Amino acid sequence: MKQKIYQIDAFTDTVFGGNPAAVCILDEWPSSDLMQKIAQENNLSETAFVVQKNAAYELRWFTPETEVDLCGHATLATAYVLYNYHGHPENTIQFYSPRSGKLFVEKMSNGYMTMDFPADDTASLRSIAEINEAIGLTPIKTIKGKTDYLLIYNSQQEIEAIAPNFFLLDKLDCRGVIVSAPGDEVDFVSRAFFPKCGIPEDPVTGSAHTTLTPYWTKVLGKTKMTAKQLSVRGGDLVCEYLGERIKISGKAVPYLIGEIEI
Repeated sequence: MKQKIYQIDAFTDTVFGGNPAAVCILDEWPSSDLMQKIAQENNLSETAFVVQKNAAYELRWFTPETEVDLCGHATLATAYVLYNYHGHPENTIQFYSPRSGKLFVEKMSNGYMTMDFPADDTASLRSIAEINEAIGLTPIKTIKGKTDYLLIYNSQQEIEAIAPNFFLLDKLDCRGVIVSAPGDEVDFVSRAFFPKCGIPEDPVTGSAHTTLTPYWTKVLGKTKMTAKQLSVRGGDLVCEYLGERIKISGKAVPYLIGEIEI
């Protein structure tokens, strides 16, 4: 069977920037095993699978190694495909994730798309020696989210210089570790590491900003902020804190449209 597939670079306005995601628009759900194999074959940080259900779209995301609860860049990429190649007629798309509930994406007039996601549940903790050893630098704050740890540092230069021990990171009891600090040219910067999911460093992580945005809102006293993820590819985001929800905005560009044999 032939299946159309799209590869979209998200959180960027140029090809080879941001975070690439594969998108498959389906008529019905295949087995989880098949979706996992497709994601492994694609070897991108995430592959999104979508099935339309009435006015909404069910959405699931797979890394090369596992299904994940929430993925921002692949949701942005999916919305781009639905708007530009599948004729979605409204400015807003409603998604439903079995693991994260209702999600929304709105097409803006300035070329951005804005995602509406649930805010993460977080708690401050004492510094954790195993995490500090894996990252190689002791943070000024340690925060635990639903699936990830967030470590806060003093400067963008510290974030840029971090060279994690991925072997030790893979042994931690969490999905991944996010590191963040105030930005030199944006409100805050970050990097994100998910070796347990087969992604040593994620280029741009929309879901991480559901953890980052509430923290930096409290620290900076701003509800709307600019952010940059400092991976090699890099990514630009605009984040807005709405209490129980977070709005995350970015652009996307197409890289590839093709067919796979499954």
